[in-house]
Amino acid sequence: MAESVTEMMSSMTLFLGAIAAVSLLVGAVGIANTMFTSVLEKTKEIGTMKAIGAKNRDILMIFLFNSAMVGLVGGILGVTLGAFVSSGLQAMMGQMTSGSGVSLHLMVEGLVLAIVIGVISGVVPAYRASKLKPVDALRYE
Repeated sequence: MAESVTEMMSSMTLFLGAIAAVSLLVGAVGIANTMFTSVLEKTKEIGTMKAIGAKNRDILMIFLFNSAMVGLVGGILGVTLGAFVSSGLQAMMGQMTSGSGVSLHLMVEGLVLAIVIGVISGVVPAYRASKLKPVDALRYE
């Protein structure tokens, strides 16, 4: 009986890990899409900043910071939702679960991972924004 419960729990862990991996990929694509859209919407502002002396690095850092903040907000929402779901599952399963739910260490790791994924997802859009020429960016005003 104990072996079947252990086997079921490991299967459930594997399944939830696969769902988490797919969710992470979807989140990364979503952040990249958001950043590409942001670059398109802010083309005029990028051109103006570069025309008055902003360096490529400055533009790059602005968009990387923006994507990190999107990742942080998503991470906060994900960690909060995960903690509530974990508490609910633990209450429903009672004695079958061990441990005390989601630890602070795991929450911090989740937030750091969300920020890293946000920054990685924003690299290409930020690089493209930093390489815009002021003349091209301001041409279609």
